[in-house]
Amino acid sequence: MMLPQFSDNPFIIKLSFHKVIERFEKIAAEAKGPDAERAKLLLAKIEPYPELRDGITDTALIDNKSAIISELLADLFPPALSLNEIKAVSIPFLGLTFNYTERFLNILNAAGTSFAFNIRDFDEHQFYIMTSCIILNSYYGTHLDFGKPLFYDIPTADGIARHYRILYNADFLEIIPTEKSVELNQADINLLMDNFDDLDLWKAKFPPNSWILKGFGIMTLFDATTENAVSSLKGSLLGNANEPDLQQNLESIFRSIYKIPDLKIGFTAFDKENDRFTNTSFGKKVQSFLLQEQAETDCKNILKSGSYKNLVKKHQPLSVSDVSEFAALNPDSYVAKHFSAQGIKSFILAPIVKDDKLLGILELVSQRKRELNSVNTQKLDIVMPFIVDTISRNINDLQNRIQAVIQKNYTALHPSVNWKFRNEALKYIRNKNAGKTYHLKEIVFNDVYPLYGQIDIKDSSITRNLSVKNDLSKQLEQLILLLNQLYQGSYIIIAEQIAADVKSFVDDLENGVKADTEQHIQHYLETNIYPLLNQSENFDPAIAEKVKAYFRETDKLTGDFYINRRNYETTLSLINERLIAILDNRQTEAQAHYPHYFERFKTDGVEHSLYAGSSINPDQPFEATHLHHLQFWQLLVLCEMGIEQYHLKQTLPYPLGVTSLVLVFSNVISIRFRMDEKHFDIDGAYNIRYEVIKKRIDKAFIKGTKERITQQNKITIILSTMEEEENYLNYINLLQAKGILGAEIEKFDVEDLQGVSGLKALRVSVLHNQKQPIDQLFAYETLYQELID
Repeated sequence: MMLPQFSDNPFIIKLSFHKVIERFEKIAAEAKGPDAERAKLLLAKIEPYPELRDGITDTALIDNKSAIISELLADLFPPALSLNEIKAVSIPFLGLTFNYTERFLNILNAAGTSFAFNIRDFDEHQFYIMTSCIILNSYYGTHLDFGKPLFYDIPTADGIARHYRILYNADFLEIIPTEKSVELNQADINLLMDNFDDLDLWKAKFPPNSWILKGFGIMTLFDATTENAVSSLKGSLLGNANEPDLQQNLESIFRSIYKIPDLKIGFTAFDKENDRFTNTSFGKKVQSFLLQEQAETDCKNILKSGSYKNLVKKHQPLSVSDVSEFAALNPDSYVAKHFSAQGIKSFILAPIVKDDKLLGILELVSQRKRELNSVNTQKLDIVMPFIVDTISRNINDLQNRIQAVIQKNYTALHPSVNWKFRNEALKYIRNKNAGKTYHLKEIVFNDVYPLYGQIDIKDSSITRNLSVKNDLSKQLEQLILLLNQLYQGSYIIIAEQIAADVKSFVDDLENGVKADTEQHIQHYLETNIYPLLNQSENFDPAIAEKVKAYFRETDKLTGDFYINRRNYETTLSLINERLIAILDNRQTEAQAHYPHYFERFKTDGVEHSLYAGSSINPDQPFEATHLHHLQFWQLLVLCEMGIEQYHLKQTLPYPLGVTSLVLVFSNVISIRFRMDEKHFDIDGAYNIRYEVIKKRIDKAFIKGTKERITQQNKITIILSTMEEEENYLNYINLLQAKGILGAEIEKFDVEDLQGVSGLKALRVSVLHNQKQPIDQLFAYETLYQELID
């Protein structure tokens, strides 16, 4: 609790909770049930304390009654919001505050005991007139708009000032005249309205302690630090301004501070995890003089060790008043050469730091010598707190956007089922607000039809192993040559023995690559060989250069020893990206026909599952035609993906093909959302049969043979009943007529799987020589209409 800010006051303050007490008396008298019982109990508790109703004039009594006051005001200060709201009981414009929310208390504790709780730019004159205006508006019915934004400036534990906007709720206050009150007429009121500056006049019309202010107010604070920072920066919203204007706005502000008419401003973000400078936080809104057109680079590629240590590690600014002189003293300086090439003659690089973490580098550059120097570097102290807050906010926004993308693509709830989660959450909130215990129920959708399909990249594992083998063989052979040279030059005595060990790895690779081969070899090299090679300062220059050349080739992103693995990863990435793009694009068509739950998984290829039924879409009955529609859509989209992949593979580093599979399951199943793993699973023992088939079917053989059921450039359809076969033969016949599928249809039995037997299959080729454009060939609705006509 704080003492009043001003002693001279037109009010006699009687801190009273009479309006709240009267409300509980009404509930106790008129209502029934838990609310009435609670009201009666609370009234009984406060009965021994009549001052709570009549009014407290001694602030010392507030501390003694804090517990009962807190209970009395519990509805106005809900515990669930205590860590969110910044709120307390207060008398408007005074520093008398108590009954803080937890968040408010945390803020005050961080500010320390020396913090003075005063309204910013608010003096006794303003206080007396504003309190008098409360009387005018409340008692005399005027409508004086005396309000202006009021702020508290409260420091955090680390000394950074934060700015809070003050809002008052006066619903629980009552204004009562005393015998000392002066009765005003309209002429008096008009006189006051025209004489804001005449404090003596206002005190004459509203003498001190001439009115009673009975009740209490509620003060709520809103963190307005960002808005204050923007105001201090003369309206420039760093990182949030329109893209074409941000650079110009910033430069205008700093030019006025430094009085340099053509001063230029830049910003380079810092990636702590990778120790790199990046140009990502503001995109193209603010240029980077350190990076120019580069997206990112290693910090040590730009800064020499001394500059790196001071700027990045110690967070000390780097100011150079004469770039040409700095370059002469530091001929190896990248910054000196880089800035000279841009016509920069003096500069300041100022680290932007929050919570002892480097966020980035603020760059000030000038085309003239001496204009920027170590002395005027200190001017940055004026604006740096606001720059820090704004950049921190932009970096947080960037992280939030990244997280939103992750949520959208991987873990967000699908729109088709979101309604049920919302309903359950609403039940939870309503019960919690009513003081009831409620446990979230599991989300289950019963009687849904599953549709599963996959398009798998053929021989991806074989290709992966081959790329690993080729890369490692090349690396190890180069290493053997290098070790032999080191042995011959007597640089490493045991080099010959080590070379023999490495040769054994090369021989092992000829026998194939195992799961841990790559990791095993890499561990051996890093443990037994690289420490010896890192002593290159003891080698002659020619050998030392060969060692450096070897290590350059070990870079995973650019080195020659990873070229085959990079080509493999590129191949998989390009295939998956194209297949996913087609699948996602076509999903919008399927959803428009009948909303359903859809999920896809990216592996060595793409798997997808659809679940459709009226339990997912209760607004529309699910009929057999909807199932046929989705089955035909699935078959058609797999054809399109297969054709696209066939043409794409001609441009890939590895010309890998694909196999396609559809699992038909005409029985309804249930799916349940697993809270622990945040995804849907098949529910129920009988339904597990479907899951078993789905997980094992793509590796199955044709019954009585060693031939896989899937083949490259063909679609395999797994069936259980004659009705399913008849439906899919109709789909296939139409697509054959359109030149999408081949003429031959293979029929065969599938080998028995664990606990599953009797499966049959259709297999048909996907044609790739169509002359029609893809968008015309795969006119989905047109084709489906032909199917049902």
